Amino acid sequence: MLVASTARSYRRSVKQLYLTNWRVCDRLSAMKIVVAPDSFKGSVSALEAANAIEQGVRRVFPDAVIDKIPMADGGEGTAQSLVDATGGHLQTQRVLAPLGNEVDAQFGILADGETAVIEMASASGLTLVAPHERDPRRTTTYGTGQLIHTALEAGCRRLIIGIGGSATNDGGAGMAEALGVRLLDASGKQIPRGGGGLGQLASIDITDLHLAIAETETVVACDVNNPLTGPEGASHVYGPQKGATPEMIETLDAHLGRFDEVLTRTLGKSFNDIPGAGAAGGLGAGLMAFLNAELRLGVDIMIDAVNLTERVKGAAIVFTGEGQLDFQTAFGKTPVGVAKVAKAHNIPVIAIAGGIAEGAEAVYDAGIDAMLGIVQEPMDLADAVADASRLIADTAEQAARLIAIGHGR
Repeated sequence: MLVASTARSYRRSVKQLYLTNWRVCDRLSAMKIVVAPDSFKGSVSALEAANAIEQGVRRVFPDAVIDKIPMADGGEGTAQSLVDATGGHLQTQRVLAPLGNEVDAQFGILADGETAVIEMASASGLTLVAPHERDPRRTTTYGTGQLIHTALEAGCRRLIIGIGGSATNDGGAGMAEALGVRLLDASGKQIPRGGGGLGQLASIDITDLHLAIAETETVVACDVNNPLTGPEGASHVYGPQKGATPEMIETLDAHLGRFDEVLTRTLGKSFNDIPGAGAAGGLGAGLMAFLNAELRLGVDIMIDAVNLTERVKGAAIVFTGEGQLDFQTAFGKTPVGVAKVAKAHNIPVIAIAGGIAEGAEAVYDAGIDAMLGIVQEPMDLADAVADASRLIADTAEQAARLIAIGHGR
């Protein structure tokens, strides 16, 4: 979201830039600059934001060595950012959407040919279900399983899976079914898909689980710690936004409890209380159960995937950014993740944002030295969104000119 920066925030950011200059000045002769922004959601991709920052910086430092690293935090745009950052490609597949209709979904294969990046929202996301049709008793993660299956068949043996934005509450049962797992009722028949069907679950047969899973590393971008069931579990916390009524919530919670009971009998382990098990309607639990997945903060996965720790070494300064800086940014979002890596090498960090909202000052304590909003005059939101690349470039130029002043140029 793009909003106008307050005058107070802008003045403080300019002051911070001046205070930062003395640390930057003696590094500028080398002029390596790292540009590692997230996307400005609804406006420009992470790569487009990085290109705009580079454009602005080069107006002042035309000979700088600029390393552009599109970033993300595991949510929307992660696959695109990783593909852009590594020289990979996107692949499109027809899969089952949450309600069983077909939809074209994309996933990324990185340049190594062995790593696939899957955003479950592209196959099983809430935006794929019209508001009046939302019913987590019926929605399934089967399409997400189809994407995983295709990646495995393509030879990928490392999976990065983002699980934000789900329409589902099936514990990943649909995903498991697409990978060969049979979820059976008391008579030995396959249960219906969706969170409602889990109430009939009596046994799980993993005999035909895709063989490649045994030799595949799976990491899941998960930024929540909800358990599978209970007051803080998947159904109670996230069910309402997926269309669940209070009565549905109690039923769905009981069904996920039944799912965990059968998992425990089958695999000898309960997943109910593992932090993150309740993410994406319990898909976190399903991925841990059937793919032996590790749940990690999305930005940390991204940092490793793009080798950010090595790439910032020797930089004079790091630019990052996102659509809006606010109180949430300090809690594991991309700009702060980038800043932590830079701070380990004592490199100053400037964040450029579409807007700077209340509470954004917390990012100063999280490693960001200065922040600048791109809207410097009264402007309609639609105009700011449409003109974001130019505004980002102009703001990056302002930052570069302040740095140059401190360098005596």
